[in-house]
Amino acid sequence: MICDICHLQCCRHCPSLPGKLKFRDMEFGKYHFHCRFTSKAQLPPFKGSTFRGVFGRALKRVVCALKLKECGECPIRETCLYVQVFEIRSLPHPFVIEPPLSEQTEFAPGDTFDFHLLLFGKMNRNIPYFVYAFKEMGKVGIGRRVNGERGQFSLEVVECPDKIVYEAGTNKITIPEVQKLTLQTAFHYTEKSEKARIHLLTPLRIKHRNRLSPELPFHVLIRAVLRRLSSLWRAYGDGDPPLDYSGLVRAAERVKTIKSDISWFDWRRYSFRQDRDMLLGGLVGSVVYEGDLAPYVPFLRLCQEVHIGKQTTFGLGKISVETTG
Repeated sequence: MICDICHLQCCRHCPSLPGKLKFRDMEFGKYHFHCRFTSKAQLPPFKGSTFRGVFGRALKRVVCALKLKECGECPIRETCLYVQVFEIRSLPHPFVIEPPLSEQTEFAPGDTFDFHLLLFGKMNRNIPYFVYAFKEMGKVGIGRRVNGERGQFSLEVVECPDKIVYEAGTNKITIPEVQKLTLQTAFHYTEKSEKARIHLLTPLRIKHRNRLSPELPFHVLIRAVLRRLSSLWRAYGDGDPPLDYSGLVRAAERVKTIKSDISWFDWRRYSFRQDRDMLLGGLVGSVVYEGDLAPYVPFLRLCQEVHIGKQTTFGLGKISVETTG
């Protein structure tokens, strides 16, 4: 039996019955990295792709105990942090790198360069390894080669959100208490929303019927939202909530698109491994929906934090939500 109010699969879990519902939480850390370039740097307008390959190499150097070339041959791969972060294909990656949204591409020595690192679940316990990996990445450099070298930077401060996790010169890293994102609000929504504008702040890549979608009807967006949240909470939180997913999607098909200025944006990803640009694409712009949006607003607001779609580790799929009654 499905509750028409909360879309749970059994009304005995209804939030109107106190103490019956076990809410689903997930630890969520948002770390602000303050950096400064020590050499000239040339980066693409969208900078998330600049980090991914170099960061993976740096993390492997930091945590790899046996220094083997292939992780599949490693006898301790089951406990290796690098494998947990990059090699387990059945799970969503436990991190997102949020690059600065500025389109600045040329940086001089002394210029600042800030970004955010998002970590999910117990991966937050490993923040010292991530901090050290980014320090090592600064020595290797990022972006295109300028005079034979990539842009090098120094890591000065890491905060979460206003507490100091790391400060250059101290060689001390503090593991902070992080917030918990909760799906409780999804069952206690009170916001009466009939219109919503969704801003696609970074390119959004989502598939519908096994193809990258060039359009964004509401039900396609909600499919991606529910898929993202359920996979993250299943892997790094308290488990999948017993939602009526098919009912939510069916209802989402009745929500109308009343205005859209989204377009397809091709962007270049620099591949450190191949030392060349690679062309990718995604949706940018904004879209306005109208209909019974109240059940979906909590899920959309959660995805403002965790991103949606493909290649979220690059920082893709960052959205913001505006609602009206």
